[in-house]
Amino acid sequence: MAGLADLSTPGGDSLRVGRVAAPLREQVVDVLREAILDFRLKPGQRLIERELIEQIGVSRTTIREVLRQLAAEGLVTTIPQKGAIVVVPSPEEAAELYDVRLVLEAAAVTRFVRNASAMQVAALRGAVEEMERVAEEGSDDVRAVLRANDEFYEVLLQGAGNRSFHALLAGVQARVRVLRASSLSQPGRAATAAAELRAVVESIEAGDGERAAALTAEHLEQAERAGLRAIAAAGAPD
Repeated sequence: MAGLADLSTPGGDSLRVGRVAAPLREQVVDVLREAILDFRLKPGQRLIERELIEQIGVSRTTIREVLRQLAAEGLVTTIPQKGAIVVVPSPEEAAELYDVRLVLEAAAVTRFVRNASAMQVAALRGAVEEMERVAEEGSDDVRAVLRANDEFYEVLLQGAGNRSFHALLAGVQARVRVLRASSLSQPGRAATAAAELRAVVESIEAGDGERAAALTAEHLEQAERAGLRAIAAAGAPD
């Protein structure tokens, strides 16, 4: 299994954190979370404390605190005799999370049509256009695609005007982002997803909440298929 020395990004970035205003533990959490979400740390990969300490340049206490936080987010688990590993979502767990997404996001779209301002509708279209731009560049940087996708959902939830959606999604947000990253990592999926979300936005702009919700459901069905393929491939032996 690959060691942590292999985790530099294509641009040469390392996992080592700098001393900036944010607390050190939060910096390390952000670094490792991003490494998991863009698959530099792959599902099933061991997180060896000694290697993390050497590569990130922090204490054992900090690493253990960070691993506990990532475990609480559902991104890391501890296996007897193996230690901490990156979570491998089972197909059943993934399907359950997609069910949660379908209920919440379809409801959010319906409420968005009723409650969103013209500025929020324009911002939603802008988020889709940014996702299309990133996809058209043919970038293999899953993080860039995911950031654009995250912006779409942030605008959607704000425009829906229901704080409970934010609260409900907060409990599964990290695992939902893993699913999004898994789906969007599949070849061609980013462009297809952007086209699907554009159709949702066009229905929203037309004031057709029922069609927008139905298109959201279709989008999530396609995302689920792509995500499950990625999860299966990631969990396969090298």
